[in-house]
Amino acid sequence: MQQSDARACFPGLRGADVLLDNAGGSQVPVDVADRVRSYFLDDYVQLGADYRTSRRAVATVDEARAFARQLCGAGPDDPVILGPSTSALCAALADAHARAPVDGRDEVVVCDAGHESNIGPWVRLADRGYRVRVWRADPATGDLSLADLDALLSERTRIVAVHHVSNILGRIEDVPAIVSRAHAVGARVVVDGVAFAPHQAVDRAGLDADFYVFSTYKVYGPHMAILCGSKAAFAGLVGANHYFVPESDVAYRFELGGVSHEGCAGLLGTRDYFARVADVAPADLDRAGVERAYRAFAAWEEGPMQSLVRALSARQDVRLIGPASADPSIRVPTVSFVVQGRSSREVVLACNERGFGIRYGHFYAHRLIEALELEPTDGVIRASLVHYTTQDEVEGLLATLDEVLGAG
Repeated sequence: MQQSDARACFPGLRGADVLLDNAGGSQVPVDVADRVRSYFLDDYVQLGADYRTSRRAVATVDEARAFARQLCGAGPDDPVILGPSTSALCAALADAHARAPVDGRDEVVVCDAGHESNIGPWVRLADRGYRVRVWRADPATGDLSLADLDALLSERTRIVAVHHVSNILGRIEDVPAIVSRAHAVGARVVVDGVAFAPHQAVDRAGLDADFYVFSTYKVYGPHMAILCGSKAAFAGLVGANHYFVPESDVAYRFELGGVSHEGCAGLLGTRDYFARVADVAPADLDRAGVERAYRAFAAWEEGPMQSLVRALSARQDVRLIGPASADPSIRVPTVSFVVQGRSSREVVLACNERGFGIRYGHFYAHRLIEALELEPTDGVIRASLVHYTTQDEVEGLLATLDEVLGAG
């Protein structure tokens, strides 16, 4: 498949705007809409009954969960939980920890360079007697120091909550090193992969992360999220669903009120698209096929990301927020910057008027924006690319910035 073939699968790209706000939510392929429509029209019934339509609905949810398992690189015994958003799933996970025995581990470490969804729920554990320790980013660069993390860890640490990629900086953090350090003191690690999962294959088991969570609506799917974790990490945690739901059914205990059935149908549309990119039938898509699709995504992203990062780095009036490297082992194509002497809002609105869909603000990384000594409401300018973003679209944005900002 060529990139042009992939783009043809996304009807939303035919609109008036050049959509470069993908870190906030990607477009969906037509497969997703077709699956949701079919479910609503043909199988919109409750699960768990014995009649044929209900059995088909059950099969939809079961197949979606199986694809979610492939998508997050789950181990064979890993519980895989489906929910409405990463924010909701992180809150549910923190609540379960709040209600579990402390057993002498009464400290949590949060990283201020992440999205609030994986910070706030853990910070609120202070109301339950926990001590919250903050792993602070460098105020000039946003960089994280592993030595600083070491200083925060102890035999009292229960949770380390960290991002795989900052949705502002775009930098890929050294999750294996973080996990190794946390595990050395007996702590668990919760990884927010929202900004990573649209670009590279998640491998929960390979990373040895205790919990990994990301949103499918940023990975070409419906407005849902996936929380995957090891069986050992979930041991002793009980979700907030009804008391009569067996504790052995870990996913159901955390899926309060049940999953979105139509969302699961949409997730199967995402599977159909991955299969199309991997050149296999949807029923034959396996983990290797998922990884093959991601390799295609990375190849299509590389050129546009390099052009954007290099051009912004070369401007004297631009401060790039995040790595100046366009190496895909270092960063993803979520690119943030500020312009000397210009408000982010002013620059973005001028680009919006010219048909380029970029945004400004703190993007729910409020603590990081404050740490970087920026004003959160104005925040940064962010252009976020994914695999369907073309070289021509990036060059058009750069030409527009030259028009709006003048010579750099």
